[in-house]
Parts: sequence; structure tokens; C-alpha cells
Amino acid sequence: MATLVQAIRLALHVGEERHGVTDIFGQDVGPPLGGVFTQTQGLRSAWNSPLDERGIVGAAIGLALAGQRPVAEIQFCDYAFNMVDLLKLAGGICWSSAGDWNCPMVLMTPVGSGIRGSIYHSHSFDAQATRVPGWKIVMPSTPLDAYGLMLSAILDPNPVMYLAPKALLRTKGAHFERIPGEPEDERVLSKMIDAPLGDRSKWRPEWPDVKDVLVPIGQARVCRRGKDVTVVTYGRTVTVAMQAAEALAAEQIDVEVIDLRSLAPYDWPAIEASVRKTRRVCFLNEDTEVTNFGEHLLRRTVEELFYELEAPPKLLAGAHVPGIGLADALERASVPQADKVTSTLRELARHQP
Repeated sequence: MATLVQAIRLALHVGEERHGVTDIFGQDVGPPLGGVFTQTQGLRSAWNSPLDERGIVGAAIGLALAGQRPVAEIQFCDYAFNMVDLLKLAGGICWSSAGDWNCPMVLMTPVGSGIRGSIYHSHSFDAQATRVPGWKIVMPSTPLDAYGLMLSAILDPNPVMYLAPKALLRTKGAHFERIPGEPEDERVLSKMIDAPLGDRSKWRPEWPDVKDVLVPIGQARVCRRGKDVTVVTYGRTVTVAMQAAEALAAEQIDVEVIDLRSLAPYDWPAIEASVRKTRRVCFLNEDTEVTNFGEHLLRRTVEELFYELEAPPKLLAGAHVPGIGLADALERASVPQADKVTSTLRELARHQP
């Protein structure tokens, strides 16, 4: 069973072999490291850029406009805030040219907490990303989604931002989520595509014959069906929501969990259908709570579904603090944890209109 980061690597390999990816680049993306999280090990088109986020995005825009299909990486999203103007430029190319020009680029970056990265390696970027028109934005929570969303991003004719939750990169999916064509034995897969420690100068990967799987951008996944309360989430907090849902099942509270997978466009019909069914909803993510993407979803829910609700909708998000502390207690206090999600959903489910 592939981990999420192995799934990304497999998708990038398929992209360069079958779907026209010409350049995969960023800080430490090429040999010998192959990405700080090993996401680009062994890829033939991977190369190392200078430590210059603006240069990385600018080069990707230029390559895309020249007819190439690049995948660029910002090593940590914490360092993406200094090139938001270039993101706006890339996102506006198709619109401002009345469709005459496309910008087929993927910008991937690890996001969020969960690795004890402290204040410089724990930020989220989803709310900031959704404020830049013209981009499609995806965030997987399982290896199969990581694989399928990357392929969809590569094939899209315009810019796609691929946000990879750092806390999930080493996690695996359920048995039924296996990537078609990957070896059944995870040790075999690791031997085939994971670079060895030490000298890698003579190492070459042996890529399995994985099949194309496209996860449509803009289509949510219902992770767990329920009738009492809905939680709408994505990325790392999908796992947290599932933990809370299982805990509440013992109390006869039936939680429906929706993984958006895509923030732009997002699957409003899936949210609407669930809210109409359960009449109670919590929007959950780990970005800071002020001007949070969940606030937009909450506002739309109130505007369009007000008379369907039997409890005030909730937002559960990260604390509005400048950064996340290194100590475990500080990190846990800064972003939603299972116990807080459980109590919030319990309160929603038991609220009397």
C-alpha cells in the first residue's frame, strides 16, 4: 500500500512519461535529495532551482506560456506568501486573454501542522490560496486521492495549486484505495521506488506499471454517511473528523463526514445535500479562524439554507496566532484535535431548535 508521498511520486512519474510533464523543479527537488519529503526521488525531469520562491513561480509561468507543462514546488507553504502577486498573474492569464492563452502549470507545496515544524514550517495556505482567482486548488487526504488529483492537475490547461498535508505524507489508505498496478506488498514498492540511504549516484527506480486514475477536480468524497450532523473538511482534519465520528457512534450520534478534496471549485451540491439531510453542520480545517475558507462556506450555508438548519452552523479552525509552537502541547492547542471536534459535534447534534 503506497503512502501519500509515494502516491504523489508515482503520479509525477506517470505525468512525465504519459502526459507531457516537462519540468519538475524547486529547492532540493532534483538529485541527490529528491525532495525534502522524498516526493520527487528518481524522476527524470526533476531539477534543483535556487532558493527563490518568486523565481520558481516565475519560471513555471514562463515555461507554461512557452508550451511546456511544468510542476513547480515551493518547499514549504510558509515561504509562499512572498509571491502572491505572481499567483494572481498566473491565475489571470486565461481570463485576461479571453481564452487565447492558457497556463498549464502545477504548483505543489506541503501545508499545515503535524511535523513539529514550529513557526516557520507549520502554516496553512488554503485560505490564502482561495483568495487568488483563476486557480484550481486541491488538497488530498488519502494516497489514491493524492495520485488521482495530481494527474488531474497535470492534465488541466490552467494553473492548479496542489496542497499536500505534511502530517499525512507518510500515511497509507484503506485496502480498497490501492492505486491500480501498485505492488500488493508495500516492501516491494519501497524497494522499487524509494532511494536508499547513503550514496544514490548509481540508484535508479523501477517504476511499477500503475494505471491512470483521475479524481475530478471539484468533486467531494463522502467518507462516512450519517444522519445527525455533517462535518465538512479536507486535508489533515479529515482523519480527525473520522476519529470524532467513530467516537460519537458509541453515543448513537451519527456523523456524516465530507472530504471536499477541492477548494476551488468546491462541491456545493454535496454540501447542500448533506446539510438538507442532517440540518446541522460544522466546517473544520486547521487554517487560522479569521478570514478562514470555512467562513465562506458557513456564510453561504446561512444565506441559502437558513430555513433548513436546526442548529447554528459552526466553524472549528486553527487559533488566530502568529505561528505554531514547537512543543507538542502548543501545536495541539493551535489546531483542532479530535477531542475538540468530538465535543463540538456532540453539542451540534444535541442542540434543540
